[in-house]
Amino acid sequence: MKRNYLAAATLAALGTLASGAHAQTNVSIYGIIDTGIEYVNHANAKQDSLVRVSSGAMNTSRIGFRGTEDLGGGLKAVFQLENGFKVDTGDFDSAGVLFNRQANVGLEGSFGRLVIGRSFTTTYDFILPFDPMGYSGQYSWVTSAGATGGRKDGMPTNLPNILKYQGKFGSFKLGATYGFGETAGSSTDSAKYDLGVGYENGPFRIAATFDRVNSAAASASSSAFDKATSIHLAGDYQLTGNLDLNLGYRNYKKTLASNAPDLRSDFFWGGASYKVTPVVTLIGAIYYQNIKNVASGKDADPIMYSVRGKYALSKRTDLYLSAAYAKAKNQQLVGLSRDDIAYGSSQTGVIGGIQHRF
Repeated sequence: MKRNYLAAATLAALGTLASGAHAQTNVSIYGIIDTGIEYVNHANAKQDSLVRVSSGAMNTSRIGFRGTEDLGGGLKAVFQLENGFKVDTGDFDSAGVLFNRQANVGLEGSFGRLVIGRSFTTTYDFILPFDPMGYSGQYSWVTSAGATGGRKDGMPTNLPNILKYQGKFGSFKLGATYGFGETAGSSTDSAKYDLGVGYENGPFRIAATFDRVNSAAASASSSAFDKATSIHLAGDYQLTGNLDLNLGYRNYKKTLASNAPDLRSDFFWGGASYKVTPVVTLIGAIYYQNIKNVASGKDADPIMYSVRGKYALSKRTDLYLSAAYAKAKNQQLVGLSRDDIAYGSSQTGVIGGIQHRF
């Protein structure tokens, strides 16, 4: 009896402390589980087809924790921890990294939000909302364009060791990210810089960003680079309550440490999203990359066509069917998805899946 009484008293005390803390803080658990069955051709060097269970076709599967503490005077302490995982295997999205998407803490107030740790870049935050296919690495090239051998020519999406700011002032949104290189004896080696501005007025939105990634150190190797920069410009316009149009552009340049020509490309995308009924949405997109400064007959200039149909079973659960076709010129390699190795000069994929958000 004494043992039971002590346990009850302890639980009551913990409950009192928890309720007292809850009055000061707000912590929530959230996540996405996204998986489906995919068919893709040209999946290996023999050009064989593949049927597989795929994870994250619409959005990366994740689980996260976010919280705020009211510090008074309009100031809040904020934190976020978020891990991406693969539904098909249960593995971490990034091997050996517990919180590969978000691990940061900071302050938020009328000035905006300032955090330190690991997070998505300003370019990712400002530009990805204009991708018709959404925050997906499959059947979208906005984060990383079609492969040309080892060429992806994309944007920095998620970085560790950063100081990040974002604020909204009327119709304007401002953002900046600084990634510490953490190289002894140099404040510039491996450093990352990212700036963004956005504007919204009724049905019209636009955003522009600039980012730069410095190399670890100077090297005479032909494959080593000095810096990589990209400029993004994207916008959308909601013609009606059901139809949304998107356009985007990226200029990419990688300056090599040797005397070899810079790696350069221009990337364009456009698409539309149409809500046929309150529960049915149709999406279509085109992605095109113009490869520059390559030997004659080696320019791939890949293009991809993507479509998706989505059916909402509820506010938190969707069924979807997506398909894409990509091709490259001059027998160069091209792939549908950011993380897959390319084996042919064209590829077709179809995936049907389910997504649940909590």
